[in-house]
Amino acid sequence: MTHEFDLLVIGAGSGGVRCARIAAGHGARVAVVESRHWGGTCVNLGCVPKKLMVQASEYGDLVDDSHAFGWSSTRGTHDWATLIAAKDKEITRLNGIYVSMLEKAGITLLTGHARFVDAHTVRVEASPLAPHEAPRTVTAKNIVIATGSTPLRPDIPGAELAITSDEAFHLPDRPQRVVIVGGGYIGLEFAGIFAGLGSQVDLVYRQALPLRGFDEDMRAAMAEAITVRGITQHPRCSSSRVTKEGETYTVTLDNGQTLEADCVFFATGRKPKIEKLGLDKTSIAVGDLGQIKVDANSQTTEPGVYAIGDVTDRINLTPVAIAEGHNLADRLFGKAPPREWSFDTTPKAVFFSPPMASVGLTETEAAHHGVVDIYFTRFTPMRHTLSGRKDRKTVMKLVVQQSSQKVMGAHILGDDAPEMLQGVAVAVTAGLTKQDFDRTIGIHPTSAEELVTLRTRTRETPAASAS
Repeated sequence: MTHEFDLLVIGAGSGGVRCARIAAGHGARVAVVESRHWGGTCVNLGCVPKKLMVQASEYGDLVDDSHAFGWSSTRGTHDWATLIAAKDKEITRLNGIYVSMLEKAGITLLTGHARFVDAHTVRVEASPLAPHEAPRTVTAKNIVIATGSTPLRPDIPGAELAITSDEAFHLPDRPQRVVIVGGGYIGLEFAGIFAGLGSQVDLVYRQALPLRGFDEDMRAAMAEAITVRGITQHPRCSSSRVTKEGETYTVTLDNGQTLEADCVFFATGRKPKIEKLGLDKTSIAVGDLGQIKVDANSQTTEPGVYAIGDVTDRINLTPVAIAEGHNLADRLFGKAPPREWSFDTTPKAVFFSPPMASVGLTETEAAHHGVVDIYFTRFTPMRHTLSGRKDRKTVMKLVVQQSSQKVMGAHILGDDAPEMLQGVAVAVTAGLTKQDFDRTIGIHPTSAEELVTLRTRTRETPAASAS
């Protein structure tokens, strides 16, 4: 059978766009269909606008800190509308860049909602991005699902009264009192944004510490940093009800406590975006959480149909989706073997103030591979010896396999942690040892030099039992 396209990508986020561009570069006939935003979640409702807002939230503190360095600056008032307008302008610019990149690569752009008719046929219908677009049916030899994920709301009374991260980027005004439910990346990052801009923030999460899945020492350090930021934490709590009277929202917690706010924000996870894709017209298998099941090569259970990025609910990070898309396009259309990515050492960052970054294994995870040496340091960075923020600490941790001395994990909380960690991620990916770190000369005076001057082992962690 002759198909209109060699590759049809459903979803123009970072992963889908990379897959399409690489495939087109190999000579494939490629189309991309997008229903809502060119650039996907990361560009429009995720990492990019969120980091701009994090940066905005830090300027007030920088003004205050400047006084200790001799400046007579005065902290003014923040104009939320100006920030949102500036953010929107930048996102519009990036949307245009994504469209331009695709067009220059010779890719056919289809605007609308994609729905499978069968395994190689897709119907593209009207969507928010193109409400008046005439429906069109296209066929493709290979189809890639890259539709990402969408926020989840808890199943409690009044959940519809709360916002999620999607709405947070377009609030007309900054709420003075915010209750944020969720102790993961999104909850912490927005808690820091609102607190830094002057809001009273209550952060509710179910675990004893925030950031489930991160190293325990770093989770404890982050909990301290959250308090230093002026945020009230409610650990080991869940929301059980949200009500509204007048302009005031009330969140009832499962311990009976009530919190009043001008805005309630659920950061309680995300789910793969598969609704209305018509997967029932295919043999694509879906997991209990809605994730599309794929093998190591991103192949679904339907031959010729693939899935990449958050819709598979594996490592839900933009650079991972990009790598998956690139790898898939090389494998389908390239002449040389595709490059290898080290997904096991995918670095990650939480853009709080101060931020935290991590690569490799936690102490607990590493102990399953044998006895572990831990190197740990906590200090006041140079800037804050003058600023007076003595409680704004930098924390660093290296997790080293005792038998091989290989650095299995590196974790940093502090100013510029993500910028430092990216280089360390190369070392961990390369399998370098603690001795390699030790023989590297540091850059002085920096916080980063602590990573190569950690000479004294803090403790030894025994191997975890097989049970």
